Amino acid sequence: MLEGKVVVVTGAGRGIGRGIAMMAASQGAKVVVNDLGGTEQGEGADQIPALEVVKSIEDAGGEAIANFGSVADPDAAGEMIEDARKNFGRIDCIVNNAGILRDRIFHKMSEEEFDLVIDVHLKGSFNVARAAAPYLKEQQSGSMVHMTSTSGLIGNFGQANYAAAKLGIAGLSRSIALDMSRFNVRSNCVSPFAWSRLIGTIPQGTDAERERVKKIQQMTPEKIAPLTVYLLSDQASAITGQIFVVRNNEICLMSQPRPIRNIQTSEGWTPETVAARFGPAVESSLVPLERSGDVFCWDPV
Repeated sequence: MLEGKVVVVTGAGRGIGRGIAMMAASQGAKVVVNDLGGTEQGEGADQIPALEVVKSIEDAGGEAIANFGSVADPDAAGEMIEDARKNFGRIDCIVNNAGILRDRIFHKMSEEEFDLVIDVHLKGSFNVARAAAPYLKEQQSGSMVHMTSTSGLIGNFGQANYAAAKLGIAGLSRSIALDMSRFNVRSNCVSPFAWSRLIGTIPQGTDAERERVKKIQQMTPEKIAPLTVYLLSDQASAITGQIFVVRNNEICLMSQPRPIRNIQTSEGWTPETVAARFGPAVESSLVPLERSGDVFCWDPV
């Protein structure tokens, strides 16, 4: 499905990124396996995971190279794209998957914890996409997939930084899809439910938390790869600007914000008339304060 295409996958040394890189290669892509080799908190730099993925791809008859740059560094993001062009002659697709966590209840979250997560997830996605964009524009083709999260799309406790970044990525992807559509370049989001090192940091202090983690462990990272590879391929040429959820063997197309109630008054509004008329009218349509687990409340299929 990806024969002849060159794909950059960030955060591809382990977990979801590894699964995507391996499947992309099995479908004919030449892959740049990017991984900083850091911990869940983004610390350290271990080159072994990326090199192991490259070896696995080569052992299976595919082509791949490793890249160890940080997506948070614009120059390093540019080098990822140049590595693809220098080694494989072009760039066709990117998968923005790299990420870190700094979970903290909001009133205790530091500015540094907020900035670090934004830098890697949101700014990192921008950096890699922006570095690839001129080449995709020039060749009049390309596809981008960015990893978002229901923590941002719906909500979760203790993840204001992560949720802000992931919802920002959805907006970024939509904007890229609009701006680049004239050049036949597509951009979509995937929100994965899968066990990974990052998910492994979820607290397990209560029975409910332990039961939730047990269910997530059933959803392996490799489950995310089939949809991602499809979205990168020419067979998904009509799909752009969308948000999908993968949850074990389920694939969901997510809604996006649209007006649900509209009330007008010819004489204009005052605070008093808003309170008297608008508030009661929309009360039944307000979106409840829910977490991801409240909306996806059934066992993974």
